[in-house]
Amino acid sequence: MERSQPIVAGVVTALVGFASSFTVVLAGLRAVGADERQAASGLMALCVAVGAVSIVLGLRYRMPIAIAWSTPGAALLLTADSRFAEAAGAFVVCGLLIMAAGLIPWLSRVIAAIPGPIAAAMLAGVLLKLCLAPVQAMLDVPSLAGPVILVWALLYRFARTWAVPGALAAAAAVIAIAYSPGDLSLVPVVEITPPAFSLSAVVGIGVPLFLVTMAAQNVPGMAVLSGYGYRPPLRGVLLATGAASALGAPFGGHAINLAAITAALAASPEAAPDPSRRWIASVTAGVSMISLGLLSSAAAALVLLSPPVLVTAVAGLALFGALGSALSSAFTEAHGREGAVVTFAVTASGMSWLGVGSAFWGLVAGGLMHLLLRRAQAAGLRSTLPTDSR
Repeated sequence: MERSQPIVAGVVTALVGFASSFTVVLAGLRAVGADERQAASGLMALCVAVGAVSIVLGLRYRMPIAIAWSTPGAALLLTADSRFAEAAGAFVVCGLLIMAAGLIPWLSRVIAAIPGPIAAAMLAGVLLKLCLAPVQAMLDVPSLAGPVILVWALLYRFARTWAVPGALAAAAAVIAIAYSPGDLSLVPVVEITPPAFSLSAVVGIGVPLFLVTMAAQNVPGMAVLSGYGYRPPLRGVLLATGAASALGAPFGGHAINLAAITAALAASPEAAPDPSRRWIASVTAGVSMISLGLLSSAAAALVLLSPPVLVTAVAGLALFGALGSALSSAFTEAHGREGAVVTFAVTASGMSWLGVGSAFWGLVAGGLMHLLLRRAQAAGLRSTLPTDSR
């Protein structure tokens, strides 16, 4: 049993990672203009990229380096407005920026210098609308949403890890009953979208996607690994995930990164009592994720049969925990709370200006408020210092 433990842990890591948020990915890709085939292709591209990088890094460093797609990044896409070709161009830019963060040390330091409450507030603003979807679904399609939310609540109480996969299974069941899907195609879809580059898409999608991927995924992902005694070289991780993100962009993939939530499934003692054998879990997770990618077209077709609000509701249930963590990080400390509030309000508004979405403007507005108050506090401190009367 002990020898098979990391293999089982890897399979569970892939299943939880896929089932808990693939609806977020599909909803995000559709929001930036992807059609059914492009969305299915994007999901498959992400699965293959995640799996390949997990295998390569696990074998290279002999550490349980779990890789995932950027779930907060997919949620960010829901606030954007773009042609899909321009979105694909922004995905390429995001991948190149991740690689640059690995090659240029000061760029990583700039990202790390963004105040934690500001970054968390931007993420919370992005997630808020999505997490309100279960409420809207109960108003619009109560007969479909009710069973899904009930299953999620019961599993969240008694088997929290399986709450979102259970809700997804319940959603698939009610969709099958209500809409008679018939035969779902199991043939993988590969759709190439030549990237187009526009300033508005790069600034409105590419840069915020890079920032949220670094702040909400790569940084906490490194922290989780460190907590279990693993310290992989960040440079190698960023180069691999950035390159895979850029290569996957023409196929519809938005970004991959270190896993943050599911990282513990592969790195904890439950994966293997011997820490030196836990890398097997990340390799197994990679193989399993590639296998799941072959089912992406069926998953996309099933999701597209249902009312959009039901799909978004399942995605919102998957992100409740992330919203709670983001709100806690943004507003727990009194210092810097004003900047976080401004960031959250602007981002959650969904406003768009000059073709650039609210996530970027929320970061700008909150950052300016933070700097303004910090200078005011510094000026107030100087005015209270005693002067030299000589």
